Amino acid sequence: MTTDVKTPDLLRETLRAGAAEASAAWGWFVALGAVWIWYGMFVLSYQAGSLAAVASFVGIAFLFGGITQLAVAGRVPALRWLSILAGILGVVAGCASLMWPGITLDVASIMVAAYLIAYGTIHIISALAGPKLSWWWTGLLLGISELAIGAWAARSWETSLFTLVTLVGVWAITRGVSEIFAGFTLREAGKQADQLATA
Repeated sequence: MTTDVKTPDLLRETLRAGAAEASAAWGWFVALGAVWIWYGMFVLSYQAGSLAAVASFVGIAFLFGGITQLAVAGRVPALRWLSILAGILGVVAGCASLMWPGITLDVASIMVAAYLIAYGTIHIISALAGPKLSWWWTGLLLGISELAIGAWAARSWETSLFTLVTLVGVWAITRGVSEIFAGFTLREAGKQADQLATA
């Protein structure tokens, strides 16, 4: 009998706690989304500062990736040396990227062009050779567009750099929009959990 009374109360308390956490966190998601959108719009303004912003973004991404690999290395017993090596290389690449932004932009823009050509080819082959589902043609269109953009970007350093800056700007805006949607979804989930707890 006691368990029957305590279980709904425990469930209500859990729902209330979840609703409180969601209510507290949703604003951070929206604020982070706004920062990403601002960053993307600044990058897409194609001013001199936007190139420095992209180089800094690449450097910070390498640093964060390297530190994450080093943190993971302590928890992964198998092939720990590989995680440590990847972490050290990531930190070194991040520091080098922040110290020499011009070289960073050169290398990153060439890598983006090569990446688009490689993945465009893979997507085209996968779409043509894979099973023909009802939406198979979307993979083909994606591959063709990636291959075309990659080939266009590979023609010269300037077009590669333009492609890199555009992709970073569009990615940042898309990330910002998704963060804002996640924030409002979290707020709605918090309200629903609160209503269930008080019902």
